[in-house]
Amino acid sequence: MTDTDRQKQPASRVRTAKRTTTLGVGLGVLVMAGGLAACGGGAKNGAQASPSAPSASPSAAGPSATQSALPAPTVTAVPSDLRKVTCEYRKDDSGSPAKFVGFPPKKLSAQVIKATTMTIKTNLGAIVIDLAPGQTPCTVNSFAFLAKKNYFDNTVCHRLTTVQTNGLGLLQCGDPQAKGDAENPTDGTGGPGYLFNDENLGPQYTRGVVFMAQGGEDANSNGSQFAISYTDENAQLPQAYTPFGIVRKGMDIVDKIVKGGVKTAKDGKDITSDEGGSNAPKIRVLIKDLAVS
Repeated sequence: MTDTDRQKQPASRVRTAKRTTTLGVGLGVLVMAGGLAACGGGAKNGAQASPSAPSASPSAAGPSATQSALPAPTVTAVPSDLRKVTCEYRKDDSGSPAKFVGFPPKKLSAQVIKATTMTIKTNLGAIVIDLAPGQTPCTVNSFAFLAKKNYFDNTVCHRLTTVQTNGLGLLQCGDPQAKGDAENPTDGTGGPGYLFNDENLGPQYTRGVVFMAQGGEDANSNGSQFAISYTDENAQLPQAYTPFGIVRKGMDIVDKIVKGGVKTAKDGKDITSDEGGSNAPKIRVLIKDLAVS
């Protein structure tokens, strides 16, 4: 099945199954020195590159509490030498809105291999994330590439879900064309114009875990959207999303956003149609800069 074919799947699958990779992991369990290998517990304050697989970028990426029949996650070996890792990035032919700035390099630079931190500077303050390039080399490589291209600058975190509204608690960002106003019908559909495979599947998505967003039934369809889990309730999610980091500083900012409330999508439904649109945070979250170091 091609990316275009998946794009035409019924809304009940494409939309509700679109789960923003909501991870939940504690620093102690993440063991950042060794990467995000095993997860569990609450957050306080590498998979080797897989062969390319035909899968699609859902029209709107985002996790849902709706359970779906999913195969067991594929365990990927942790590369012993990141210099030998080869990442595969393929064109997204689904027709989703794209801000294409090129394809990331297939080989990891010394800077990416040594990367330990992703800093998201927002209008509300900085959110600092500890990365795990050892377990998620191609994910970190993609973020480093996009960050250098200023891809995330002046974008918004377009989606906010709560346990009350969705059965999940996450803040979703990374769609370059989203407006985050709960009215734009294509919010949650944008990406970088390329897709790449899942890494490090297996951890649960508890508070503080940062993971890639893609449709729950659309494996290996990662782009640029990601989610920050702010509750252990997300541990219910199937292990279908790539966890690549954990918030070290800035969960108070996320909590403030959550406390501000949710602006309900125009049709009263959060990512349940093929066209896009999502519930948004009432407090506007603007990403001024994203850097990997």
